[in-house]
Amino acid sequence: MRSHTSTKKLWRWALLGVGLAAILALGAFSVACSDDEEEDGTPTVTGSTATPVVAGTSTPQAAELSGSITVKGSDTMVNLAAAWAEEFSNENPKVSISVTGGGSGTGIAALINKQTDIADASRPMSEKEKQDAQGNGVNAVETRVALDGLSIVVNPSNPVSELSIPQLSDIYSGKITNWKDVGGNDAGIVVLARDTNSGTHVFFKEHVVQYKEKLEYGSDVQFMAATQTGFDQVAQNKNAIMYGGLGYVTDEVKPLGIKKDANSPAVHASIATVKSGEFPVARPLFVYTNGEPTGTLKAYIDWILGSEGQAVVEELEFVPLT
Repeated sequence: MRSHTSTKKLWRWALLGVGLAAILALGAFSVACSDDEEEDGTPTVTGSTATPVVAGTSTPQAAELSGSITVKGSDTMVNLAAAWAEEFSNENPKVSISVTGGGSGTGIAALINKQTDIADASRPMSEKEKQDAQGNGVNAVETRVALDGLSIVVNPSNPVSELSIPQLSDIYSGKITNWKDVGGNDAGIVVLARDTNSGTHVFFKEHVVQYKEKLEYGSDVQFMAATQTGFDQVAQNKNAIMYGGLGYVTDEVKPLGIKKDANSPAVHASIATVKSGEFPVARPLFVYTNGEPTGTLKAYIDWILGSEGQAVVEELEFVPLT
């Protein structure tokens, strides 16, 4: 279990403080970040265009990069994308990178409508989305940038420490409604999930809820507009359960061990278990661009895939590709 003051939390709050100060003082988006991921009033996360370059931190080629990049999409990835933007812009002060969340579907829709340079997605594009993109003259190019383990969390006071995927399917489809049926207290289960615009919502539905049959989320499931909102509710409600990216887990919630079936060992999500393939609810994270990236956009994605960008992935407790 990770400390509430872990690196990922420091990123969220440090960037948030800088961003809000910039918005209030300048009315512009110079360096901003939020640990909320919504479009309704969320400050934009923008890479600094004024940070001095420290001698020796940038190559001559990197120092020549300039321009602006817009990034929109996955709430799972929004803090990671903000950290990438901040690091890259610190090394390349003539590059401004704006990051907002809103969900994978929102980012993909923005790419289809030519309203963003990069769409962050915690799921692959659907066939319909690809067709819509082609119909609008957009050649959606997919790049895998990280891996993630989808943690299922409960309140720390909950005695349940592990669940199987079939049990999770029954909980989220409404077949199991009381914790006593899975070894817990005699109390109703408060089931929280991401909203339908979220790639995490789609992934969990396809790989967990529909584990054996084409089930839907139960009628009592409460859909959260943001992953952090759901995790915050779990921290406050001893009967709640929620799922979300590995990078969101702190000591305020308890991640469960997950079993593929009743006879399998319980495995906790971690960098090691996702890399090894042991954790059963793991997934890749993507960025999509309109065509093969070129120029500054290509330099940025290459940087993300390189040692520095992948170090940020691991620092925020997602899973690097290598």
